[in-house]
Amino acid sequence: MIRPGNIVIGMVLSVVLCAVASGIERFPPPDFVETHHVIPSPTTPGPRQDVYEYIDAVVLLAALGLSSYLVLRKRSRRAVFILMLFSLFYFGFWREGCVCPIGAIQNIVLSIFDRDYAVPVVILAFFLLPLVFTLFFGRAFCAAVCPLGAIQDVVLLRPVRVPRWAESALRLFAYIYLGAAVLFAATGSAFLICRYDPFISFFRLTGSLNILILGVCFLLVGVFVGRPYCRFVCPYGVILRQLSRLSRWRVTITPDECVHCKLCEDSCPFGAIREPATEWPADIYIKSKKRLAFLILLLPVLIFSGGWMVSGLRQVTARMHETVRLAERVQLEETGKEEGTTDASLAFRASGKEIKELYGEASSIRADFGLGGWILGGFIGLVIGLKLIGLSVWRRRTDYEAERAGCLACGRCFKYCPREHVRLNKANETIG
Repeated sequence: MIRPGNIVIGMVLSVVLCAVASGIERFPPPDFVETHHVIPSPTTPGPRQDVYEYIDAVVLLAALGLSSYLVLRKRSRRAVFILMLFSLFYFGFWREGCVCPIGAIQNIVLSIFDRDYAVPVVILAFFLLPLVFTLFFGRAFCAAVCPLGAIQDVVLLRPVRVPRWAESALRLFAYIYLGAAVLFAATGSAFLICRYDPFISFFRLTGSLNILILGVCFLLVGVFVGRPYCRFVCPYGVILRQLSRLSRWRVTITPDECVHCKLCEDSCPFGAIREPATEWPADIYIKSKKRLAFLILLLPVLIFSGGWMVSGLRQVTARMHETVRLAERVQLEETGKEEGTTDASLAFRASGKEIKELYGEASSIRADFGLGGWILGGFIGLVIGLKLIGLSVWRRRTDYEAERAGCLACGRCFKYCPREHVRLNKANETIG
């Protein structure tokens, strides 16, 4: 029989062996002889190349393994909370929130679309390890390893329940954010996730005032709403949410039989506990079937409409790319609509490059955004359609269960379950 502990040990050994490799730039910058040449600043943050990155990968793997053990075997909220504080200190304040599995999405996407960009093995490990653990053990990364989730969990003092329909609607933003981040990374325009990380100013004790205000707002909301960034914004959470549906092992509220006391439902600040569901009345069931058939027929319309609308914004979204902005600026200067020059336009004119060539590059980038807009809009339409279809699908449940996708494996429900207390008492009597 395959045991979770054996799988964790195997993962630890595999990553330790992979840590001997290193990711480097395929095309290093030239060695300038003249001192007045300056290498331009990159538009996307480059990964740090030092020994601590590999230590970070080993610590990440160990934390994921320990989190899985504490949630699934030890079933201890206190131990999960202690590990969460360690992750907040180490990955957040000590390593300043980088390398980050959430931001690594953009590195992976850029490497796919840009042959001149190579993903360092550490970033690849940070991106893949939480996904692999999610497939086997559920959202162990969210439980006690992610510093962004930890800083929100610490400030959660007076949780209020978000209506299920509102939570489902708000979660749509995370899918849009993920799609937009992929689009801008694929076109080499920007790393949105890193640029608008709401907690990076706290971790690095520096940053723009706007991002600091954004982080403060998330923490203030987080006093009452459990992990608002994780549930409604986090693009990596979207991927983990879907993979957790396939997890081999998952959180179970009660160690044996459910007594339907509803205490676990009251304890969950994330709305991830699903109550028992009996069969629908015949009249509601018939209406639901008709609505389901209508929504299935509507799905292609939503996909096409979403693609058409977002692709129509390509003139706006393409301005995120510096080449498009430069082309527009040069065109304004050439037509006399703007006087003077900017540093970017002056550098372009000094390069001796043809203006028509610049315009051609900008036109090509706009076309890429048009195609990307169709894909992004179609993806958004698909998500909306599937969410509506999900409302018409009935799932039978006989007990209170933690939802596979929505459960963040925080362990709060364990100590509220009376059957868990019976198990602990028996365990203590056996030890005694």
